[in-house]
Amino acid sequence: MTVSAAEAAPPPSVPEVGAPALAAIGPDGVGVIERTVVDRGAVDPLGSLAQGQLVRADRSLPLVIWYPARTAASDRRATYRASLVSEPPRPPAHFTVPALAVAGAKAAGQGYPIVLLSHGYNNDPVMLSWLGENLATKGYVVVAIRHRDPAITDTAKTPATLIRRPLDITYVLRRLRDGLLGPLGDPTRIALAGYSFGGYGALTVAGAQLDPGSVAVKRLPSVLIERYTGPGPEAAALHDPAIKAVVAIAPAGGAPWAAWGAGGLAGIKAPLLVVAGTADRTVGYDPGPATIFRDAKGSDRWLLALKGAGHAIGTNPAPAEMRGTLWDFDWFEDRMWRKPRVNAVALHFITAFLDMTLKGEAAKGDYLVVPSEESDGAAWKSDNKAYDAVSEGGANPTWKGFTKDHQDGLILRHLPPAP
Repeated sequence: MTVSAAEAAPPPSVPEVGAPALAAIGPDGVGVIERTVVDRGAVDPLGSLAQGQLVRADRSLPLVIWYPARTAASDRRATYRASLVSEPPRPPAHFTVPALAVAGAKAAGQGYPIVLLSHGYNNDPVMLSWLGENLATKGYVVVAIRHRDPAITDTAKTPATLIRRPLDITYVLRRLRDGLLGPLGDPTRIALAGYSFGGYGALTVAGAQLDPGSVAVKRLPSVLIERYTGPGPEAAALHDPAIKAVVAIAPAGGAPWAAWGAGGLAGIKAPLLVVAGTADRTVGYDPGPATIFRDAKGSDRWLLALKGAGHAIGTNPAPAEMRGTLWDFDWFEDRMWRKPRVNAVALHFITAFLDMTLKGEAAKGDYLVVPSEESDGAAWKSDNKAYDAVSEGGANPTWKGFTKDHQDGLILRHLPPAP
């Protein structure tokens, strides 16, 4: 990340016109800083996979931290820079993302709830600035880990990430509770959010138990399988029972991996919001995220599904540099849905969910109660005749917070914890 003049394009964290109500940015500005933490002598799953025995090594984890800040229109905004693996044999593709945030800006307050954010496999935190910056304007500190995964084209190394991802998350959680943020964040109020493989990590840390019989887990060396799927303290190191809420966007780990087996997801006790596309060709849908939603029986949980959407629902819109080849474009863009619309819908429901579960704002739960599970065809029944009128819920079949005639293509389901 470097600081330079803002790009001409608007930051992805600022929703477009017609977005549902809670997608709007909040009252605060956004600051951004980077920190690096080091897990000394950590278990090294990649080295263990290569050598067939337990290997340890120091693990450096860069963090991107977005927080509520006092900023002015004249402040110089950051520009995020990152790269992604291109289709072989092309070299990595470098791109920039315009920011709303001001690097190192003065914090607007302290004691904010914390959202620990985990990106997709071989991704970068700046691909999730649509979520991190937006939540920061609403009074959250968002701590995004740069996991430094093996190249997505090197599939022989993928199994190691099944262990490395939750270990990264639990280590950063310990650092947060040890005061990494100082007075800025409240370490007693932490939620996890993750996209794709980050969703897998968030679900595992929240309590989902790995299954030694899983086709994915069985690709690990026996020393790691025995260590992290048994009842001992080593397996417990993958989990954090104090998490207050979980957001899993297009989460990996379900079919065909079945990483948690038949009953492993029941270990999740925190409230859960799963966001998914019904046409996801990467992690599936049902089986896939919809199965995760059903099987997390210990959780008060919601499933938000976008009809016809695929896997790339968790990232920013494609930067200009990523629009030249289909491989690069598909890191970011959905095949059917406009990405600004995807981000806006997700922001609306994620904001309602986190405000309710992490801030205790019970009234935000009204946005998670809909008159029908499917949004299509809802009539407008209100005296408000404005073209851009917004539903207040109640007797109006248009979902609360949505603009008139702008809610089609969605499914929202809720299941309480099993007795």
